[in-house]
Amino acid sequence: MEKVGKKLAVLVGCNYENTQYRLHGCHNDVLAMRDVLVNRFGFDSQHIELLMDKPGSPVMPTGANIKKALNKMVDQAESGDVLYFHFSGHGTLIGKKKQDEAIIPLDFNYITNIDIRKIVNRVPEGATITILSDSCHSGGLIDKEKEQIGPSNKPKNQAEGKTIQSSQSCKPRFIPHETVLEHLTSLTNINTSDIGTHMLQLFGNEASLLFCLPQMELDLLKPLKQDEGILLSGCQANEECQDVGGSENENKAYGAFSHTVIAVLKKHSGPLSNKELVLMSRDVLKNDEHIETQHPCLYCSDENAEAVFLSQG
Repeated sequence: MEKVGKKLAVLVGCNYENTQYRLHGCHNDVLAMRDVLVNRFGFDSQHIELLMDKPGSPVMPTGANIKKALNKMVDQAESGDVLYFHFSGHGTLIGKKKQDEAIIPLDFNYITNIDIRKIVNRVPEGATITILSDSCHSGGLIDKEKEQIGPSNKPKNQAEGKTIQSSQSCKPRFIPHETVLEHLTSLTNINTSDIGTHMLQLFGNEASLLFCLPQMELDLLKPLKQDEGILLSGCQANEECQDVGGSENENKAYGAFSHTVIAVLKKHSGPLSNKELVLMSRDVLKNDEHIETQHPCLYCSDENAEAVFLSQG
């Protein structure tokens, strides 16, 4: 790849404050990752947009605001730039066959794998976009991206990792699709199980492309060439990511995957490839007796699997 240019990031931490879906570690995740981006990877803090649902936050992490921030980042990008999107919050599966992955913003206006695919397709040639999603069912969040490490490509030999000593409580970062449907129905008063109807009623053209575009157009929304999208997902599409320690001490709560990635980066000061980082994170989580069913995955091109995470020099 060409010489590294600008480094831009959008970090989203959604704790769903004052709701029954409350999480505890998502703000801590993105604040910790911001420090890592600045201190290790040379990001300028002015080029990092932070969206959290803290009281008084200037920009709340709604679906429209997250997509606006991502599109603004892509609009600024040029060849050689490094883009990074981190999401810590709830995720879910949608569709009749539960085959589409989505992250759940504060207002429940889903951002789906189709929306992420469209954003990745807009990244200029020669730039990369790395997405880390610490949310349930996040495997496959870039639609039609090639699986490098995941349920179909399980690693045979894993690098050694460091065990997280955790006696803390865990909560899945997952809201069932049916629960979201109930919530949306209470807002629209429309009696239908078609979630797209509710999304379009509530959010109009800010709703996900999954609900706005006919199937024929969705089928055409695929990589036109080998793209520069890189997804590090906290778990496989059929698994849940864990929010750890919130009931004991909110200030020390964290997402298991975000915490693990940061721990691996701290332990290894030299450059790590995307593949190495995911394999090491898998090892750490495998050795944590409290995290039983969370296997981080990597989706990207063969070349980007071997490329250095965030182009660290």
